[in-house]
Amino acid sequence: MKVQFYKTQNGKIPAKEFLDSLDSKSAQKIAWVLDLIENLDFVPAQYLKKLKNTADIWEVRARIGSNSFRILGFIENDEFIILTNGFSKKSQKVPKSEIELAEQRKTDYLSRKDI
Repeated sequence: MKVQFYKTQNGKIPAKEFLDSLDSKSAQKIAWVLDLIENLDFVPAQYLKKLKNTADIWEVRARIGSNSFRILGFIENDEFIILTNGFSKKSQKVPKSEIELAEQRKTDYLSRKDI
């Protein structure tokens, strides 16, 4: 599966900006996970998992020591994962606001794609 980044109408790339904000060790671990997603036929759930009760939102998962990082996105045509937003995970549950943001960006992406 190919990894791509969602781009806002004004050209921002939120998930990439999140990656750029991390220290190099954390960013390298996430890059390694993204590489797995692109190159493995079956990606273990510890790295990529579909979130229940969402509009088909998936989470890319990385853990460095006690820090957990998530990048949310959606799958398009079983070919691409479009990454919409990232965050440091502080609790068991993915924050509802992050899921809603990913869903909004998915809707935006799909509506602009047909133009």
